[in-house]
Parts: sequence; structure tokens; C-alpha cells
Amino acid sequence: MKTVLALGSNLGRRFQTLQGAVDALFDAPGLEFVAASPVYETDPVGGPGGQRPYLNAVVVAETTLEPHTLLERAQSTEDAFGRVRQERWGPRTLDIDLIVVGDIVSDDPELTLPHPMAHERAFVLLPWAQADPDAELPGKGRVADLLAGLDQRGARLREDLKLQRPD
Repeated sequence: MKTVLALGSNLGRRFQTLQGAVDALFDAPGLEFVAASPVYETDPVGGPGGQRPYLNAVVVAETTLEPHTLLERAQSTEDAFGRVRQERWGPRTLDIDLIVVGDIVSDDPELTLPHPMAHERAFVLLPWAQADPDAELPGKGRVADLLAGLDQRGARLREDLKLQRPD
């Protein structure tokens, strides 16, 4: 199944954390790297004021994992990079969101698929459209079309930063 994971960081060594997360996610069977987006620096959305900008990227992969197993891997990776869950939309060393897992639709409170706010987030759609120009968000439409309707002024391409394929 094709899966899309959105990565973000606004604490610590942001880029090194994103690259480390990519390496860690693909360090076990069940997840095969397909593509990584360019890295964008984005203004924080929601949460407390005074936060640093985020670095955001999207990774496209093929997986044989069940969605909850993939979620556990993502959360373990967040934990390994010092993620603390104290404040909703607060600053974080690492955030990994499962955006889509195949064509699975789930209303499970632990894991809603597709991600319920992905269609509203330029910081997800912009890198996703770069990693997979023909991408579609199930139930919402083409990612490029959804992106065209969003304000993208808070996102800046970081041409000096490029995620590498996992080791």
C-alpha cells in the first residue's frame, strides 16, 4: 500500500531530526522508501504564540504494515527524538503524521485516515505535491487542486536542505 507521512520539527536541530526520522522509519521491514519532498520552512499553525518556524517535509513509501503498526512505528520514532506531548499544537522536536495509508478510511479516534486536516494544511500539501505530483487525497481530490485553494505565503522552500534516502 502507498503511504504518505508528514514530518515536522521546530525544536532543536530541526533538519538533523527530520533526516534521522527518515533513517529510523525505514530501518525495519515493512516500509519501503519511494520519495521525499523538498524541505519547507513554515510558520506555525495554531498552538501557542512565540514558536519557532517548522521544517516540514513529506515522505512517500510503500508499506505492508497495518495502519496501527505504522502509527506505532511513527510514535516510537517521535519518542526516540525527544517528542513530548504536553500541549496540543505546541512546539516539538518531531511530529510524524500518517496522511494516507493506501485507500483505507478509518474513523478510529486513535488513527483517523485519511488525516482529517491534511486538505487544509499547505505545510502538508505543498511538499506532498512536490514528492508526488499526481497525488490524490482520498475523498478530497487531487493534492495540487487542494493546494491551489490554500494560502501558501507561510511556506518557504529551503533549497539548502535536502533529505537523503534512508541508509
